[in-house]
Amino acid sequence: MVDQRSAVAVIFILLLLFESTFEQLETLSSPNERAALLELRSSLGLRSTDWPIKSDPCLVWNGIRCANGSVVGINISGFRRTRLGKLNPQFAVDSLVNLTHLASFNASRFFLPGSIPDWLGQRMLTLQVLDLRSCSISGAIPPSLGNLTNLISLYLSDNGISGTIPSSLGLLPLLSVLDLSKNSLTGSIPSSFESLKNLSRLDISSNYLSGSIPPGIGTLSKLQYLNVSNNSFASTIPSQLGDLDSLVELDLSSNSLSGSVPPDLRGLRNLQKMLIGNNFLDGNLPVNLFPAPSQLQIIVLRHNNFTGPLPDVLWRMPQLSLLDISVNNFSGLLPDSSSNANVTAAELNISLNLFYGNLTPSLRRFSSIHLSGNYFEGKVPDYVPSNASLDGNCLQDLADQRTVVDCSSFYAARGLNFDNFGRPNSTQPRAPETSGKKNKRTIILAAVLGGVGLILLLALLALLVLCARKRGGTTNQRGVGVGPVPAGSTPPPPGVSINLSKLGDSFTYQQLLIATGDFSDANLIKNGHSGDLFRGILEGGIPVVIKRIDLQSIKKESYLLELDFFSKFGHSRLVPLLGHCLENENVKFLVYKYMPNGDLSSSLYRKSNTEDDLQSLDWITRLKIALGAAEGLSYLHHECTPPLVHRDVQASSILLDDKFEVRLGSLSEVCAQEGDIHQSRISRLLRLPQSSEQATSGALTATCAYDVYCFGKVLLELVTGKLGISASSEAEMKEYMEQTLPYISIYDKELVTKIVDPSLIVDEDLLEEVWAMAIVARSCLNPKLSRRPLMRYILKALENPLKVVREENTGSARLRATSSRGSWNAALFGSWRQSSSDVAAIPAASATKVEGASSFKQSGTTGSHSQGSGPNGGGDNSSSRRRYSKDIFPEPSDVQDVERQDQD
Repeated sequence: MVDQRSAVAVIFILLLLFESTFEQLETLSSPNERAALLELRSSLGLRSTDWPIKSDPCLVWNGIRCANGSVVGINISGFRRTRLGKLNPQFAVDSLVNLTHLASFNASRFFLPGSIPDWLGQRMLTLQVLDLRSCSISGAIPPSLGNLTNLISLYLSDNGISGTIPSSLGLLPLLSVLDLSKNSLTGSIPSSFESLKNLSRLDISSNYLSGSIPPGIGTLSKLQYLNVSNNSFASTIPSQLGDLDSLVELDLSSNSLSGSVPPDLRGLRNLQKMLIGNNFLDGNLPVNLFPAPSQLQIIVLRHNNFTGPLPDVLWRMPQLSLLDISVNNFSGLLPDSSSNANVTAAELNISLNLFYGNLTPSLRRFSSIHLSGNYFEGKVPDYVPSNASLDGNCLQDLADQRTVVDCSSFYAARGLNFDNFGRPNSTQPRAPETSGKKNKRTIILAAVLGGVGLILLLALLALLVLCARKRGGTTNQRGVGVGPVPAGSTPPPPGVSINLSKLGDSFTYQQLLIATGDFSDANLIKNGHSGDLFRGILEGGIPVVIKRIDLQSIKKESYLLELDFFSKFGHSRLVPLLGHCLENENVKFLVYKYMPNGDLSSSLYRKSNTEDDLQSLDWITRLKIALGAAEGLSYLHHECTPPLVHRDVQASSILLDDKFEVRLGSLSEVCAQEGDIHQSRISRLLRLPQSSEQATSGALTATCAYDVYCFGKVLLELVTGKLGISASSEAEMKEYMEQTLPYISIYDKELVTKIVDPSLIVDEDLLEEVWAMAIVARSCLNPKLSRRPLMRYILKALENPLKVVREENTGSARLRATSSRGSWNAALFGSWRQSSSDVAAIPAASATKVEGASSFKQSGTTGSHSQGSGPNGGGDNSSSRRRYSKDIFPEPSDVQDVERQDQD
C-alpha cells in the first residue's frame, strides 16, 4: 500500500515537472508577432547569431521572453549590429506596435541614434519597463509617454536628450523608477511629480535643470533614492524633504542652493548617504540634524560656506565611512574622547576650515585623514597615520606650516594662547654675559659656524641648480601597476594596482583592426604626443576613437598612468574610456567614446556649403564650451584628492560631442599637484634656469595655477577667434598679450570691440558677456601664479558673466566688503589689479571711445561669418544654464579704487 502511494506521488511530481518544462518550452503562436520580430530584426540590423531566422523566437532567440504564446519581453542590451546595419543605424522600432502583449523593452547600450517616436507612448500601452540607457538618443522626451499608465520603470539616462521634462510623466500612477540623468534637459522639475506616489527612485542628475526643488517631493513617502546633483537648482533646501522617512540616499550636490540646512532633515532616519557639497549653503549645522545612532555612512558637505562647530554626533556614528566637510568655515576644537575607536575604515576630510587646538584621540577611528589648511597646534600624536595630510596648520616639527604671525593672530583673535610651535617665547630675557672672554669665545664660535653655514649654503645652491637643470629632461612620473596584466604584456612598474575590470571592455587586437580598417590612413585623426588617434566603428555600430600607443617611441608608463587615472576618477566632463587592448607587448590601445564635433581647435571655424566660406561658432556655444571646460578642470582641481593637474589645457584637448558639450581629453599628462607655489618663488629668487616644465610666469606645469594660465589662453581664443593661441609658445604668447591685454579693461566695455572675433554677431547684452569672458581671461593670465584665481572661482564667474561686469562697474557705492573665502568675485578682481599694472596701457585708452563701438553689432566678412543660431540654434538657453546664479559676493571697494589708481 505504501509502495502504491509512493508511486502515485512520484508520477504526480513527474507530471508537474513535465508541465513546468512544457511552459518553459512554449512556442510563439502568433504569425503577426513573428513577422513583427523579423521586421525588427531587419530594421535594427541584428545578427543571425542572436536572432536566427529559422528558429522559434520564444525557444532560441536571445533576449526574447514569451508567455501564453505571445512576446512579453525583449532585451537587446549590448547587442551588435550586422555590417549592413552599421551603415545606416536608426531608432527604427516601428514593428513593436504589433507586439500587443509586450511588457518590457530593454535596448540599453544599443546604438539607437534619433529621437524617441511619439507613437511609442500612444500605442505601447502594455509597457511596464522601458530601458533606453546609453543609446545615443537625441531630441526631446515625447509627452505621449504620459499615456503609459502601466509603466513601472523608465530609464533614459546617459543620452543626448534635450528640451524640458514633460509634465505628463507625473501622470504615471505605477511609476517606481525614473532615471533621466546625464542628458541635456533644461527647465524645472514639473510640479506634477508630486503625484508619483509609488516613486522609489528619482535620478535627474547631470542636466541643465534650474529653478527650485519642489517642496511636494517631500510627499513621496516611498522615495528611497533622490539625486538632483550637477544642475543649477537655486533657492533653499525644502524642509519638506525631512518627511521622506524611507529615503536612503540624498544627493543635492553641485547646484546653486543657498541658505542654511533645515533642521527638519533630522527626520531622515534611514538615510545612509547625504551629499550636499558644492553649493552656497551657509550657517551652522543644526545640533539635532543627525539622529543618533544613525545609519549614515557617507556625509559630504564640502565646498560650501558653513560656519560654527560640528555636531558631536558626527564623531560617534558607528556606520560612518566618509566625512568630507572640506573648504568651509567650520571652526572649533576636535572632541577629546575616542568613541568607536575600533572602527578604522573611515575617511575624514576637514581640510581648509578654521579648526584649531590639539589633535585628539577622536582621530583614531579614521584610516585616511586630511586636516590641511586649518590652525591645529601642538605635536602630532602617534595614532595619526603617517600619510595624513597636515600641511598649512600650526603644528610642531612639521614642514609646510603657517607662519608664526598667522598662527598667533588667529589664536589671539579668539582670546587663546598659541604654543609658538613648541619653541621658547621670544620675549624671554637673555642671561647677561659674565666676561669679555666669554664674548670673545662667542665671536670666534659664531665666525666658525658662519663659515660652515656659508659652505653648506653654497653646496645647497649648487645642488638646486643641478636638480633644476636635470628636471628639464625629465617628467613627473608616478609609479603605478596594472593587475591583473594580460599574458605577454609589459610588466608594470611597482605601485598602485589597477583593476582593469573597472576600465570598460577588453577588446582583442582583431576587433580593433576591423573597426579601423587595419588602422588605415583614411581613419587617422592625428598623431598625438601620447599616441596616434584613429576613428573606428565597433561591431555594435558604436563609433569610437582608438589611441595606438607604440611603446618603442613613447614611454611605457604613459598608458599606465592614464589607466590609473580612469580607474580612480570619473566625471561627465571627461572623455569616457570605453575599453582597452593590452595583449600586444609593444603596442597598447585605449578606446574612447567618439566625439562627433571633434575638438575646439577644429570646430571654432568650419567650412560651410560654399567651399571657401567659413562658419564660426556663435557666442552662445562659445560660452557653453568655456563653462564645460571650466567644470572639468574644477573637478580635477577641487574635487579630487590630492588635487590633479591636467597639464595640457588647450583647444585641441577640449573635445565636443554632438551637442557641443565639453569632454576633456589628452589625459595622459594628468598628475597630482606638486608641492606648493612658493617653490617657484625660491627658484626665481635664486635665478635658477627655467626648465621645460615651467610656464611664462615660472609656474611649474604640475600646479593648478599652470592649468589656470593655459585656460586663460583658451578663453582669449574664444573671444578673439584667433586660432592657435592656446598652443602658442611662450615668446609668441608674450608678444600677443602685449598687443591684446591693454584692450581689456573693466572700466571700458567699448575697448574690447577692438579684439573681438569679427565673425561674431552680438548685440549689446551679448557684448557684455564677451567683455566679462575677456576680463576672466586676463585674470587667468596674471604673470604671478599666486595671483591667479582658483578654477572654482573662474567657473562661478563664467556662470554669472553679466554679474561680473555690471556689479563691478556700477561704482563703489554698490560694493560691500566681505571676508568670505567663497568669494569668486573677490578672487577674480583681487588678481585683476595686479595684472593691470603688468601690461602697458594704450595711450589714453580708458578715456577714448573706440570709433563705431557704441552700438556694436558686427557683420560677418566675406570669408568668415557666424549666424546667431550656430550649431545649437539661437534659442538654446542650455549653454548658459548657471549664468544667473543667485549668490554673488562683491569685491571690497578698495580693490576697485586700487585698480583705478593703477590705471591712472
